[in-house]
Amino acid sequence: MQDLQLLQDGLALMGVGMGFVFVFLTVLVLTTTLMSLVVRRLVPKPPAVQPAAGQGVAPTADRADDAELMAVISTAVHRYRHRRPRH
Repeated sequence: MQDLQLLQDGLALMGVGMGFVFVFLTVLVLTTTLMSLVVRRLVPKPPAVQPAAGQGVAPTADRADDAELMAVISTAVHRYRHRRPRH
């Protein structure tokens, strides 16, 4: 008879513990959601950034730098592949 009572007490304690965790997590989610809504209303929206006229096209100097960078990277990869011993 005592084993059955211990089992019932254990199940009741487990139910209370799981219920407490469920309620705590629910309150935590609701509080976080409420805080998010409050912050969205209080914080001003950032101003929209307008691109300046003529900045949409990259200058030719940047393209030359890109070509030089591509050549340097290609040379480094080529040297790395030829120095590394193959297994």
